[in-house]
Amino acid sequence: MKVLVTDEISQEGLQPLLDDPRIHLDIKLGLALEELYQEIGAYDAIITRSGTRVDQPLLDHATNLKIVARAGVGIDNVDVSYASKKGIIVVNAPFGNVNSAAEHTMALLLSFCRKVTVANASLKSGEWKRAPFTGCELKGKTIGVIGLGKVGGRVALRCKAFEAEVLACDPYISEKRAEDHGVKLVPLEDIIRFSDIITVHTPLNDETRDMIRGEHFAGMKEGVIIVNCARGGIISEEAMLEALDSGRVTGAAFDVWSEEPPKTEVLQKLIAHPKMVVTPHLGANTFEAQKNVAVDVGREIIHYLDGTAIENAVNIPKFDPDLMDHMKPFMNLVSKIGEFISQLAPANPSKATFAYNGKIARYDCAPLTVCGLAALLNRQTELEVNMVNARLVAQNMGIVVEEIRTTESESFSNQVTLILESSEGKRTIAGTLFEGLPKIVKMRDFQTDFSIEEYMLVISYGDQPGSIGKIGRREKAGEAMVVLSIDSPIDEATLDRVGKAVDATFIKAVHMP
Repeated sequence: MKVLVTDEISQEGLQPLLDDPRIHLDIKLGLALEELYQEIGAYDAIITRSGTRVDQPLLDHATNLKIVARAGVGIDNVDVSYASKKGIIVVNAPFGNVNSAAEHTMALLLSFCRKVTVANASLKSGEWKRAPFTGCELKGKTIGVIGLGKVGGRVALRCKAFEAEVLACDPYISEKRAEDHGVKLVPLEDIIRFSDIITVHTPLNDETRDMIRGEHFAGMKEGVIIVNCARGGIISEEAMLEALDSGRVTGAAFDVWSEEPPKTEVLQKLIAHPKMVVTPHLGANTFEAQKNVAVDVGREIIHYLDGTAIENAVNIPKFDPDLMDHMKPFMNLVSKIGEFISQLAPANPSKATFAYNGKIARYDCAPLTVCGLAALLNRQTELEVNMVNARLVAQNMGIVVEEIRTTESESFSNQVTLILESSEGKRTIAGTLFEGLPKIVKMRDFQTDFSIEEYMLVISYGDQPGSIGKIGRREKAGEAMVVLSIDSPIDEATLDRVGKAVDATFIKAVHMP
């Protein structure tokens, strides 16, 4: 696998990739756009930070690309939608730099409140002044945290440690999570109205772009302090400048900008403003964070190579991280089921139904469905189908995908069933886990009990004395089915002879790589 690194990435973090003999890693920093277009077609993966735009033109040149690895949390420099259409996995490192970003938020806030930057410059210039640098404390202040995710949650906890009252706004978290952080969950309007300090910790997207605008500044308390250590553009920079000039806002601390490096007149004025404490996007710039994010995305590339679950893909349905270890065996099971039935069932199914019975049905099974669908469709089309584009491919093929969950189960504590419908009727296959390993327990209406091997032979035949031993039986019809494990691939001539020997109504060789 060829991997291209286009931005500065921790060498220590990349070491696992360098040590893997399956991976050829090239580090090419500062490539001009045309050079990058020429180079990218040879690579299976690209590792970037915020310095490389992985947009539609680049993805069109990336004819072999399988995975985009963003060494950081934000993915606003990656066209995730277009990557998904091309079946390219996009992964990020959502945990590696969260502590770094939270600490930098507090560093900026405290630097502003205690006038550290201006006092530092004054003393270094030879002055000894104290009165101009009288600051304010966080204790007793009301701090509004917008976005109580991985970074925002840590900021809230740290503000609580300074004995501040913390309000939080986040439509995607529960009251319970807010209570666990010791903060009060309120709407955005209350953050604007009651906060002495407002800090934002959301991603940048259509929902959050210019989330704080001129009308919001007009409704804030006199003397409010604004902090943005998340993404440039969440707060309207033009409105921010006007609020500073008018005096409604005492000051602000920004680490991020809508244009980096900043070149517009508004940004240059904002950065130079005496009421601003500013840094050049340093939220993730600690040695620990740079190592962590590189390790995290490198691990995901190795997971891709190993064919194991990718935990931080932003364009693949995924489980809660706490459930991942529990659900990985079921991902393997549903994948095996999908690949197995795809070699037996008629082509061009019109509907695929994934049914989950037992304890597993208590959880969101969407990632399992997509995993099984990808395995099913990979043999049905010339496209490479994976968890990124499986639903889109199914839609384009006219296949209806349905998911059914019920905690009731007749025979097993957990069972996964895949039903394919086509013009030739229905085909059913069901499996379960036995000591963590996948087993097939039903095919059509036959009750079965076998493990999946690399080479297998599936035969249906009239149940006559002396025929091959049976796994399943339909008494009335006198039909039996047998599934044999074989040592090596079977050629067509041998397959034909076996079929004639038992007068098979159906015979098929299955290869499970």
